[in-house]
Amino acid sequence: MNIVCLDLEGVLVPEIWIAFAEASGIPELRRTTRDEPDYDKLMRWRLGILKEHGLGLKEIQDTIATIDPMPGAKEFLDELRSMTQVIIISDTFTQFASPLMKKLGWPTIFCNSLEVADNGEITGFKMRIENSKLTTVKALQSIGYETIASGDSFNDLGMIQASKAGFLFRSTEQIKKDYPQYPAFETYDELMDAIKKAL
Repeated sequence: MNIVCLDLEGVLVPEIWIAFAEASGIPELRRTTRDEPDYDKLMRWRLGILKEHGLGLKEIQDTIATIDPMPGAKEFLDELRSMTQVIIISDTFTQFASPLMKKLGWPTIFCNSLEVADNGEITGFKMRIENSKLTTVKALQSIGYETIASGDSFNDLGMIQASKAGFLFRSTEQIKKDYPQYPAFETYDELMDAIKKAL
């Protein structure tokens, strides 16, 4: 029994925080898990910037409403889901992901949740589980699944390393250089071929 575990941002949809950095004119918010391996540190830093600028959930959701999946992402996902089970495992938040899941045809996603005050200020965040991508892959393996994983960032490496097959997708030159043992792909066709061979 195989199950494919995919990252969301950078793999199927553009990076939400980069889009919001551009929309809000706050370049510091372009920093993502490609740049900062410590997700907790990254999120606390982001929340500090939002507070400083008086920005909340609504402003980010307004930007997310303008984001479309990457060209070919939905077709790739549809084809993959016709062959095997697929779960998107993301460090994003349900409040961000829902509009994007609609555009992708409602695939299963495991992610986290934001703590939001009545006035819309994001006051904190609740991680579903520690080291969520690796922990989820190990949990799936414990109930009889063999996992195949793909992602683009530091926080995807755990699930890629723990899976029977793991692939980097549209990753950074630095990550590709540091982890040459993982095949790195730039197109959905290449990734699909690799997953089909692993199934």
